[in-house]
Amino acid sequence: QVQLQESGPGLVKPSQTLSLTCSVTSASITTGYWFWSWIRQSPGKGLEWIGAIGPAGDIISQPSLRSRTSISRDTSKNQFMLQLDSVTPEDTAIYYCARQTNSYFSFWGQGTQVTVSS
Repeated sequence: QVQLQESGPGLVKPSQTLSLTCSVTSASITTGYWFWSWIRQSPGKGLEWIGAIGPAGDIISQPSLRSRTSISRDTSKNQFMLQLDSVTPEDTAIYYCARQTNSYFSFWGQGTQVTVSS
C-alpha cells in the first residue's frame, strides 16, 4: 500500500516561505507514470491543486500560484517538497500530498494544517 506523509511547520509568518515535505513509502517517485502532487484546502473552500512533479522530474503547476511555487524532490529519500513564497493569510489551509494519474488522485497523505499568521 502506497503511503504519503506530509511534514513541515504548522505556523508561518506573512511574507515568509512555506516549506513542506512529502515522504513516500511503497512506491518510487522516480518510476512509473504517476505525478506526485500538492493540493490544499482553505477554510470554507474546495480543494485546490497546487502542482506536481513527475518521475523524470518534470514539474507542472497551477498558473495562479506558479510565480510563488517551487516543487522539488530528493530521490535519495524518496521525498518531494513544496515551497510557497511570500505567503499571506489566504494561504492558510490544510496541505495534502497525493499520487496523481491524469486528474485522479489514488493515494493521499493525511494532510497538514498550515496557518499564516504573525
